[in-house]
Amino acid sequence: MEETISLKELLETLKKRLIMIILMTMTAGLVSGVVSYFFLTPIYQASTQILVNQSKNEQALYNYGELQTNLQLINTYNVIIKSPAILDKVSDELKLGMTATQLNGKITVGSEAQSQVVTISVQDESAETAANIANKTAAVFQTEISKIMNVDNVSVLAKATVAEKQSPIKPQPLLNVAIAVVVGLMAAVGLAFLIEYFDNTVKNEQDIEKILGLPILGAIATIDDQKMEELKKRKAAKSRTAGRGETYGV
Repeated sequence: MEETISLKELLETLKKRLIMIILMTMTAGLVSGVVSYFFLTPIYQASTQILVNQSKNEQALYNYGELQTNLQLINTYNVIIKSPAILDKVSDELKLGMTATQLNGKITVGSEAQSQVVTISVQDESAETAANIANKTAAVFQTEISKIMNVDNVSVLAKATVAEKQSPIKPQPLLNVAIAVVVGLMAAVGLAFLIEYFDNTVKNEQDIEKILGLPILGAIATIDDQKMEELKKRKAAKSRTAGRGETYGV
């Protein structure tokens, strides 16, 4: 026999496990908030932009072919910026005590499509350190690229700066809490349905009818102990009243 679940049964399941769902959702949000505010280290980001062109004769015309060549070389420049030839000098000049590999993990280099502008972004626990690394990387690249390739036209368009009361880019506590609440709610609802699915205990006559596939002919009502005591007291009171009536009648 094919078993179907109605919307009413789904709502009843959610209602029955409502406290569990609320507690799990609140716990997920609370844990995420505590971890985000007190345990995760704030990370700041600073960025600088440079413009890179090929070396050219001042009298030469700036044509479309030269522009395309420069655009194709952007990926090469991006790799060079993150190479040990550049990053080792950055680490030494700033006295960071970091290897090129460690410094590489902090730096992101990219450029917009069809653009010769390269953006160097640095993430660090200190906003000032991030800005210093970004600016120093641009300066070292500007100096070293002429030795590595035939490029001597590197311009710094915007230096990395530290804003007053700069906010970290991560963690984002409110976003983390919101995500945790949604995930916690989904997990709690899923767990509620899972518990209900594996719960094969018989709770009422409808469960018996569903399991056996037979109609219910009758049901015995349950009476708790308090009601039983009240019934006994009423019967005793009636008996005493009836006894007194018989005595008066004699």
